[in-house]
Amino acid sequence: MAERELRLVRTPPPPEATAPLVPSLVLGVLILIIAEVMLFGGLISAYAIAKSNATMWPPPNQPRLPIELTLVNTLALLASGVVIWWAGRRFEEARERAWISFLVAYGLGAFFVVFQGVEWVRLIGEGLTLTASTHAAFFYLIVGMHGLHVLGGLAALTLILVRFRRGTLTSDVFWAGRVFWYFVVGLWPILYWRVYL
Repeated sequence: MAERELRLVRTPPPPEATAPLVPSLVLGVLILIIAEVMLFGGLISAYAIAKSNATMWPPPNQPRLPIELTLVNTLALLASGVVIWWAGRRFEEARERAWISFLVAYGLGAFFVVFQGVEWVRLIGEGLTLTASTHAAFFYLIVGMHGLHVLGGLAALTLILVRFRRGTLTSDVFWAGRVFWYFVVGLWPILYWRVYL
């Protein structure tokens, strides 16, 4: 009878668990942003097609959009993006030092929303209503959609604010909120350029 040879097979040790490159929460926000980029890409494309087919854009007898005042508001939103980036850097070094920067960024974002609301009230009073023209309809659709995203961003920042004060804010949550805010901030100059200029 042939002898069976038993061999010991060495199996390699299981791989060590590694932290994900991007936390799940941040990855979820990035996937959401990809969808939002497609949404705004579609809106801007439709706006460009309507504008190119019009004989005169904006239509006559319509109030002009406040380019200069909105530029100031644009600068405020861009500043909030820079300040929240700075708050993120400070948060990693010493959390308590990030608080003031975060509040400034939050305040600039809230200023943007209030300023846009005042602008809309003035424009509606001057006759630029949703049904006044295709130009007006696109203005309110695109700028309004962005405004909803800013409000969503402010809601996320409010959650961060509450967790910050309670001492329960994690870097993943802060990172995810900042990523969405960067999207909102970075999108606005493109919309300002396409819709206002």
